[in-house]
Amino acid sequence: MKFSAQEEYGLRCLLRIAKFYAVEKSLTIPEISRAEGISEHNAGKILRVMRIGGLLESSRGQIGGYTLTRPPDQISVGEVLKVLGGRLFDDEFCSTHTGAMDICTNSIDCSVRSLWKMIQDSVDSVVSKMTLKDLMARENFLFDESFGNSKINEELKEIES
Repeated sequence: MKFSAQEEYGLRCLLRIAKFYAVEKSLTIPEISRAEGISEHNAGKILRVMRIGGLLESSRGQIGGYTLTRPPDQISVGEVLKVLGGRLFDDEFCSTHTGAMDICTNSIDCSVRSLWKMIQDSVDSVVSKMTLKDLMARENFLFDESFGNSKINEELKEIES
């Protein structure tokens, strides 16, 4: 089971933007692109998807850029993943992956379908409870006092300039 690059980069971009939510600073595509090490074109496409999905708002002009539509503690990882790529398993999966037949030969009491549903339910139960703020807290926790804080401060200063 793999998450797409769009989901990975989208979460990273949102976390980058979320770090500046409290100070009401928006970030531009070049700033996000440079900080996350992805192309401006790719960052722009992902940010557009998240804006259309209601996670971001954008503004133009000298102080323009992208900001979250809500505080980080009100945006769940599940909502982000849904906007960026959908679910791993959807009930309509069996109607679109029937093989050469119109109806799946295993549609009644399918053990594979049960497996995918259990996995999806487990993923949903975790990502629906976890917010961007939770991820930000975990990120900060992973940094050691002497190394992490100075690295984060340097990174924030570089983006702000």
